[in-house]
Amino acid sequence: MPPDEMRDDRAAARTRLDRLWARGTAFLGSELAILGGAMSWVSERHLVSAISNAGGFGVIACGAMGPELLEREIAATQALTTRPFGVNLITMHPQLDDLIRVCVRAGVGHVVLAGGVPSGAAMRAAKDGGARVIGFAPALVLGRRLVKLGADALVIEGSEAGGHIGPVSLTVLAQEVLPHLREVPIFVAGGLGRGDAILALLEMGAAGAQLGTRFAASAESVAHDRFKQAFVRAAARDALPSVQLDERFPVIPVRGLVNDGTRRFLVHQAETLRRFQSGELSREAAQLDIEHFWAGLLRRAVVDGDIEGGSVMAGQSVGMVRSVQPIAEILDELVGQAVEALTSRTRLV
Repeated sequence: MPPDEMRDDRAAARTRLDRLWARGTAFLGSELAILGGAMSWVSERHLVSAISNAGGFGVIACGAMGPELLEREIAATQALTTRPFGVNLITMHPQLDDLIRVCVRAGVGHVVLAGGVPSGAAMRAAKDGGARVIGFAPALVLGRRLVKLGADALVIEGSEAGGHIGPVSLTVLAQEVLPHLREVPIFVAGGLGRGDAILALLEMGAAGAQLGTRFAASAESVAHDRFKQAFVRAAARDALPSVQLDERFPVIPVRGLVNDGTRRFLVHQAETLRRFQSGELSREAAQLDIEHFWAGLLRRAVVDGDIEGGSVMAGQSVGMVRSVQPIAEILDELVGQAVEALTSRTRLV
């Protein structure tokens, strides 16, 4: 094919891609409808501003931050980018109302409410302050409920994702939700590492995509180099959810790279169960003992670089992390893969 025709085909394909995610880019105010997943200790000012500056949409992970710390983080991010970004707030945070007020005062345009179904009051507070609200919908029925409560957009995240996960894969969630819920833009997440996969979901009706794992291993990520190199070496099968030994003591599944820490968690659960059965611990104390095992271990991995004893949270797309790349290069690669898939289809026709 002559070079001019190839360029024309690629230009047409990029136009087609822009049309497919136009609803998402219009909602986010970004050039690309690609959000950065909110990752504790990782999604801070440097990574968030880098994603937004490169055309995507960065999201600060508030996590356990208090209002003053969040206020400083937002201001620091605004000093690094003039482009839109969002803030992810955990609905169970004891100071959620104060955190929403911080976002409103700072002029944050998008608030992501994660970790549970937010109250109508929390949604109204953010929306009345001028922010758009994004909620997480692990099932169609919850997606419809969030829309009724006032959510302006949704994220459906499959179990392939890193960190805390639900039980259903993105492949199934997309089929369950996308054809039946069209009132608001829906962003897909979980195991996404290539642009052609994102394209397929856009064609199913998604407005855009959210990625975390590939950005966690980027050049701009503040994560320790040993943390990033663990991603580069890992295969998809190395990122497994945490295991629950006894149904009496629920464990919220967390997907991460298998290491000495994950093996010790099984031993810890078994020892805690022994202490409960012997009467040494009450049921409530045993449950807390199990839940507190991972406290601080994510920071230990991300900040200190302890990739054997810490919690190395990663999605199954970790197998597609081949090197530590700049954010702009990752986004260019994703767009290029989507455009190439569209171009190849045109040539076949």
